[in-house]
Amino acid sequence: MSKLRIAQYGCGKMSRYSMRYVYEKGAEIVAAFDVNPAVMGQDIGSIMGCENKGVIVQDASQACKVLAELKPDACLVTTMSLLRDLKEPLMACARSGVNAITICEEAIYPINSSPALTREIDELAKKTGCTICGTGYQDVFWGNLITTLAGAMHTIRKIRGRSSYNVEDYGIALAKAHGAGLDLEAFEKDIASADNIPESERKALIEKGEFLPSYMWNVNGWLAARLGLTVTSQTQKCVPMTHSTELKSDTLGMTIPAGRATGMSAVVTTETQEGITIESECIGKVYAPGEVDRNDWTLMGEPDTQVVITKPSTVELTCATLVNRIPDLINAAPGYVTTDQMPVNSYRVKPLDYYVKK
Repeated sequence: MSKLRIAQYGCGKMSRYSMRYVYEKGAEIVAAFDVNPAVMGQDIGSIMGCENKGVIVQDASQACKVLAELKPDACLVTTMSLLRDLKEPLMACARSGVNAITICEEAIYPINSSPALTREIDELAKKTGCTICGTGYQDVFWGNLITTLAGAMHTIRKIRGRSSYNVEDYGIALAKAHGAGLDLEAFEKDIASADNIPESERKALIEKGEFLPSYMWNVNGWLAARLGLTVTSQTQKCVPMTHSTELKSDTLGMTIPAGRATGMSAVVTTETQEGITIESECIGKVYAPGEVDRNDWTLMGEPDTQVVITKPSTVELTCATLVNRIPDLINAAPGYVTTDQMPVNSYRVKPLDYYVKK
């Protein structure tokens, strides 16, 4: 099989790694899209920091047309964190019959937060014979790592996870979604108040596609599905993170005053019919000097089991997971297929096309 042909949708911070990894895994970029006028017209080599590749970043409004013409093997979508913000690129891929994989955090398991849109994408992708899915850091470090450890345990009562990351590494959309830069009153109004509602109201928002899930909301759904658990209830609580002195944010283009939100902590608690509780927390904020990423999980049962990863290179790990997942995306059945239904992530030592089923 010839080398895989890949499109890149979103040419910001993450694409610097995802596009380089595509080339270094024996595939090639054949098209690139963005909504930022400052990026349009650039050769992707200038974004990657290497020689020109002969691929010019085009206006994202042309994506559907170009994808239909080029028919790449897959499209990498590295833009926003909510599925509703990705409706246009994902539907463009589905309409064009092009497989799409995204690092959008909600996309890892969107059926429990945006079911109507997930079904809409799923139905169109099935009609055109392509696959759509979400992956990224959470696929491994909040998902398959945890379920692999669970496979070594006799009983499990509770799974507790805690992960932190620097919003400076991911772009302005993610930073704003975490409330970074807001005063505490605005944080309460724009972020936290969404969770101070009755369960019936939350369900209504989910059905209407207006719910704002924290990243762990979808991860808990993924974990429950992978482990074969039946969810009976799920809640989330978002609280602001602050710092005692001002912090400069290059991503936001501002200095965050002391006492303002630098980001947030979101705790999601899931109860299951099988009696296993999943409690996971993600902390996304503008880091103060000396703070580093962490990923800590404890599985309580027989025997208690803990994994602690200090200073994971979250950006690079996210993009490497994205690229390593491309063969699984292509090999999957048409529709919206979450990665809990795919094989465990694998390291690709050979060119990506080697792993595609002939």
